[in-house]
Amino acid sequence: MDYLLQLAASPTAWIALATLVVMEIVLGIDNLIFISILTNKLPEQHRVKARRVGIGMALILRLGLLSTIAFIVQLTEPVLEILGQAFSWKDMILIAGGLFLLWKATTEIHHSMDPAPNDPKSASSGVTLGFAAAIGQILMLDLVFSIDSIITAVGMTEHLPIMIIAVVVSVLVMLLAAEPLAKFINDNPTVVMLALGFLIMIGMTLIAEGFGAHVPKGYIYAAMAFSAAIEVLNMLSRRAREKAMVNNG
Repeated sequence: MDYLLQLAASPTAWIALATLVVMEIVLGIDNLIFISILTNKLPEQHRVKARRVGIGMALILRLGLLSTIAFIVQLTEPVLEILGQAFSWKDMILIAGGLFLLWKATTEIHHSMDPAPNDPKSASSGVTLGFAAAIGQILMLDLVFSIDSIITAVGMTEHLPIMIIAVVVSVLVMLLAAEPLAKFINDNPTVVMLALGFLIMIGMTLIAEGFGAHVPKGYIYAAMAFSAAIEVLNMLSRRAREKAMVNNG
């Protein structure tokens, strides 16, 4: 209790908490985009449940990883060397997660460009299998993003209570933002393609990080923000043209 009181009275601790909360929220954007795109592929009655399950698992994984900080720190130690390149468990997990994101985003882009016809005979079984497959894929990416998130937290502060609060706050923000973001993506088909492009970029970044090439996150999010701003202008332009056509008609 004395430790917590001293921590609460420390201005440095509050600054560290604020910084870490912002970092965790930013890192959670990748996770949230993936969950939103994936759950929008499910039947409408299953989407909210899938999002909540996916974000809930993200919280459980992050808190579980925080309880094993000593193990998490060891994940950054080299365990394998190939052609002079050393790899840690973290590196291999990031590479696997990046490859999965590349495969998933490319597959979704292909389906968007050349959609396969629906098979009504499999509609009844598709709901259960689709939901289970979505949860499995969300869980896999939750693990990758959670490890990245917790290692970032460990690198920024040594105080476990600060890490726990930052993680909980960031996941709560993800939970609040999940529905509006998913609805926005679902209502604007062109945004889906942009978000899939983001996932490809994030996947490449994870692979680069796994091979030891550090890519500043600021560059990634600046590119995402610029692309999103251009898409917003395109949406406003389309709506203005549609309104003008209605008025002239």
